[in-house]
Amino acid sequence: MSQPAKLALEDGTVFTGTAFGAIGEVAGEACFNTSMTGYQEILTDPSYRGQILTMTYPQIGNYGVNVEDMESAKIHMAGFIVREVSRTVSNFRSDGSLDEFLKKNNVVGMAGIDTRALVRRLRSHGSMKAVLSSVDLDDASLVEKAKASAGLVGRNLVQEVLPEQQKMWEEDLSPWIKMGDRNRALTSRKEQDLHVVALDYGMKWNIPRHLRDLGCKVTVLPGTVSAEEVLSHNPDGIFLSNGPGDPEPLTGPVETIQGLLGKKPIFGICLGHQLLSLACGAKTFKLKFGHRGANQPVLDVETDKVEITSQNHGFAVEEASLPDCLEITHRNLNDNTVAGVKHKELPAFSVQYHPEASAGPHDSEYLFLRFREAMDESKGAATA
Repeated sequence: MSQPAKLALEDGTVFTGTAFGAIGEVAGEACFNTSMTGYQEILTDPSYRGQILTMTYPQIGNYGVNVEDMESAKIHMAGFIVREVSRTVSNFRSDGSLDEFLKKNNVVGMAGIDTRALVRRLRSHGSMKAVLSSVDLDDASLVEKAKASAGLVGRNLVQEVLPEQQKMWEEDLSPWIKMGDRNRALTSRKEQDLHVVALDYGMKWNIPRHLRDLGCKVTVLPGTVSAEEVLSHNPDGIFLSNGPGDPEPLTGPVETIQGLLGKKPIFGICLGHQLLSLACGAKTFKLKFGHRGANQPVLDVETDKVEITSQNHGFAVEEASLPDCLEITHRNLNDNTVAGVKHKELPAFSVQYHPEASAGPHDSEYLFLRFREAMDESKGAATA
């Protein structure tokens, strides 16, 4: 017999479904993702630390999971909610089911609820603190636990997903991407003639894969290191990764970035975009329900082209706070929020989305090439 499970929101709303994955109880911020595919990449994205995620697509798990599509070593989110878990796995690359994957990672899951009703509530009232449980099924108890749980604002979640030590990145970009992209051969480089230091705040693994594909040796450092330690590696460029939670408590990383500005070209993604903006004097704010999905339209204001992007963030850069040294390069077309900035005088730029596109569309891959070009230009100027 299936075991019941419940999700309680801090506003008193309770959803009852069936448990899958691990049996237990977790607290986190309830949010949703509108992607139709890519659930394994979403589950293993460290940026979901501290969150209970709902997928809007009704059936999840139909193509299973596999080792190649991992974006980190494990699942980082607190809980996972779907309308229906596929009872069959049908893909030649699969080496396990979604249910088994959640059990292995000790992640609580729930299926069988009206996910449309949950998403409408979150869109109308904003992301909320929540508790997901398959052990305590008392509505009043769960609601009180949700109200008493810690939210995301003011928490340093990066410290929970940092790598323990530095490492040289050795994994290449998946051959499956190259098979579907004829232009890939024009940008791929075998010789590693540039050195990138990637500051890891919870980095998705497809990012260093892309950097290697462009001919970069990649040294991954924990995002808490000092500017002096970063520069001691003599990099040609510095990458600021994605990561979870509120950027404003991360005063150490902000100070590090301030010490790196102007020394080497800098490229930031997602949390890295927010930290670069903070380092330049901007502020951030919490979005009502965040941007999470592989179908987010973004306008490149410099070229007037629209990109369909993959995004996962609950905070954004406040446009009114932008200092004179930063200019907006990209805008989210759903709500007109800042989706990209660049420094007017120094080689530093960032975007509030995921050009590594795992999983998601590949419209924004050109940003990695733009980073490569900035490093080439800086290196050429240094040797001239």
